[in-house]
Amino acid sequence: MASLKEKVVKVIRGNADADDLRARGAKIGNNVNLYTNKIDKAHAYLLEIGDDVTISDARILLHDASMKLPLGYTKMAKVKIGNNVYIGADAIVLPGVTIGDDVIIGAGAVIARDVESNSVMVGNPAKKVGTYADFVEKNRKLLEKYPRIEKEALEMSDSDKQEIREKMKDGIGFER
Repeated sequence: MASLKEKVVKVIRGNADADDLRARGAKIGNNVNLYTNKIDKAHAYLLEIGDDVTISDARILLHDASMKLPLGYTKMAKVKIGNNVYIGADAIVLPGVTIGDDVIIGAGAVIARDVESNSVMVGNPAKKVGTYADFVEKNRKLLEKYPRIEKEALEMSDSDKQEIREKMKDGIGFER
């Protein structure tokens, strides 16, 4: 169940709501974070999302209307998203795609074909650039080197933000 703060953020951002999608027939697992309003709600019954999934400001399409005029029909297809998946901002997942478990889809990627488990996908069209396990390990090492920020952005004061800018002047940081 989402906290009050999470619900307020979703209302402000206009994000999709898992309960609304479920009511429209989507199968959605536990610990799913939807930070997008670009999910094809009319065809939500064709969507399946596993556990521990975050969808940033990405688009999930469950239909393709390109043949509506010449054929009189819109093509529809299921989208299945596995467990432990992150889909970055402005990525597009096309109808008929299955995304395996332990997958990261980079920002702006276009997913037109199935994605195997343990993959990091980037680009248009998306290509595998590594494994999920290697990507996590690389970032685990960076986490040891760069500043850790324990407050969330929405909880920071102006002085907190200034302090973080100073800590990060030579690189990146990690927010809890």
